[in-house]
Amino acid sequence: MYKSKKKIIFTFLFPSLLGLVVFKVGAMLYSLYISFTEWNLFGAPEFVGLKNYITIFRDPRFYESLKNTLLFIAGYLPVVLVLSMGIALLLNSKVKRVNIFRGLFFLPVITSWVAVSMIWKGLLNPEFGIINSIIEFFGGTGPAWLQDPAFVLPSVIMVSVWKDVGFLSIIFLGGLQGISSEYYEAAQIDSASKWQQFRKITLPLLSPTTFYALIITIINSFQVFDQIWIMTAGEPTADLVPVMVTEIYKNSFQYQKMGYATALSWILFAIIIGVTIFQNVMQKKWVHYE
Repeated sequence: MYKSKKKIIFTFLFPSLLGLVVFKVGAMLYSLYISFTEWNLFGAPEFVGLKNYITIFRDPRFYESLKNTLLFIAGYLPVVLVLSMGIALLLNSKVKRVNIFRGLFFLPVITSWVAVSMIWKGLLNPEFGIINSIIEFFGGTGPAWLQDPAFVLPSVIMVSVWKDVGFLSIIFLGGLQGISSEYYEAAQIDSASKWQQFRKITLPLLSPTTFYALIITIINSFQVFDQIWIMTAGEPTADLVPVMVTEIYKNSFQYQKMGYATALSWILFAIIIGVTIFQNVMQKKWVHYE
């Protein structure tokens, strides 16, 4: 009876497993092979060994794209986490019509990056954009947000935070609502202040949620692409502020250097895996599950 149930389960799972093996695992293994070849999308790949990897590590463009990716993460990560936690604390409090606020904060999340990037590209236009018009109204002079290399990454970080803060706020809100009110009642009996309750109760008990948010945010940040590609399209800074994924895209679909681009992809994959493992090791020191 048990064996027959296993056969039935396997029969239903087999189509999905086959698709996973062929289109996920198989594609990954083939891409690893492609990273050791020269291939221009036409003809057969030519095996060149470690040539692509050696070229990458000798290419200043690779280090520039890695630096810009890390700068994006350094600017984006702390801001989006702090804002998300603050909004979650606000939404978790007894505020009138809190569901309306939850919807407003989450609305950008369900909007596509293409639409968001195009709208913000118009808002940040130095000549007729609303942002600079507001700055000029108060007597200031707005910068060329997407034309000046010094302001491109801050602009992209600002837009990324605006779009993603609602998603992380919902995650933090779920974590907050999972904390028993008994802890806070006991703290109030002991005359603990709001700050003491936050530092001694909320932060430690919210640490598993914070760890999860940190993991997914860093992984997504390393893969930043849509907003940079669309917001800088046609701008003089389009090729001046590369990140890892834009370099992968350009080498594969613009320069037809699929082997080189695939090698870049595997290097990015290795970096993400390394950072994730490091986070999992370090989380034992600050994540509390009880």
